[in-house]
Amino acid sequence: EEIERETAYPDGKVEQVLKNGCHLVFFPNGTWKKVGSDGKTVTITFFNGDVKQVMPDQTVIYYYADAKTTHTTYSDGLEVLQFSNGQIEKHYPDGKKEITFPDQTIKNLFSDGQEESILPDGTIVRVQPDGSKTIEFSNGQRELHTSQFKRREYPDGSVKTVYVNGQQETKYGSGRVRVKDKDGNIIMDTKL
Repeated sequence: EEIERETAYPDGKVEQVLKNGCHLVFFPNGTWKKVGSDGKTVTITFFNGDVKQVMPDQTVIYYYADAKTTHTTYSDGLEVLQFSNGQIEKHYPDGKKEITFPDQTIKNLFSDGQEESILPDGTIVRVQPDGSKTIEFSNGQRELHTSQFKRREYPDGSVKTVYVNGQQETKYGSGRVRVKDKDGNIIMDTKL
């Protein structure tokens, strides 16, 4: 672009106004700033390779050169971080965070302390603030983990529960119930 005028300052800063209306400011440390002809688009390229862009809608895009990471802040408060390994994090104004990992697992962290992970195979893991966990498998099975027991529910209606004391209880879809002690000895079996 053609330079319309150039001003050099005693501190070493140099400002150029281009014929297309853009302003360029060069700083002695190697950082430079470009203000677009619209006066609203600003790009600052820092001496360390970082780049900050401010768009007309006030979206701020910051690229961290060393980490190869881009941090975009939108005017509505949404922040998006894109990492060099393919991980993407979205931080919402309400406190929710959504992380997409390189293997395409998606983890949602809610402001109330709940977590939800959606695995590539369709499995969904939900963790409550109290530590209890629900796992929904793509084959229709479901697991519930609490401080007192682990329970697996099968599509045929069968339910197997293992308690913290080691006791196991299996309720079959047919209505049959079998209970084993911690050593695997059957202590009850209602065969129908």
